[in-house]
Amino acid sequence: MKLLRRVFPHPHLTLLLTVVWVLLANAPSLNSVVFGLILGIVIPFITQPYWPDRPVLRNWPMVVEYIFVVLWDIVLANVTVARIILFKRDADRQPNWVCIPLDLRSPEAITVLAGTITMTPGTVTCDLSAKGHNLLVHCLDAPDPDAVRDDIKNRYERRLKEIFE
Repeated sequence: MKLLRRVFPHPHLTLLLTVVWVLLANAPSLNSVVFGLILGIVIPFITQPYWPDRPVLRNWPMVVEYIFVVLWDIVLANVTVARIILFKRDADRQPNWVCIPLDLRSPEAITVLAGTITMTPGTVTCDLSAKGHNLLVHCLDAPDPDAVRDDIKNRYERRLKEIFE
């Protein structure tokens, strides 16, 4: 088992890198799978010293749920942003800065939250406070910043807390 752990220091990352490489190759073939597997072994092995405290995902069903929630929110946000851009006058838009107080303490969880917010059209994470207790988010149209804050905390942060902490 120890030898297997040395060859595959991050087995999930190995699998992810292999799958991504095969998808990038556009045609699954033995060559692309083998090369993807080589990359999936070499990259985690080389970067192993930079991952001293690997995050542990504690709730895999919640990971799957989180992925589906984020994908659904991205689709809805695309429609909402398109509607705002096409049909809402500039004078009627209410861009706002929203401060999100964080209950998360894991750097990986905070990074996933910030990335999720940025991936969702109409919002972008702009800053993390020095102590990591607040995120500053800019919203394209947020008439009620408190509702945006509560939505982010309920939809994303709560799930990430169950996944990482």
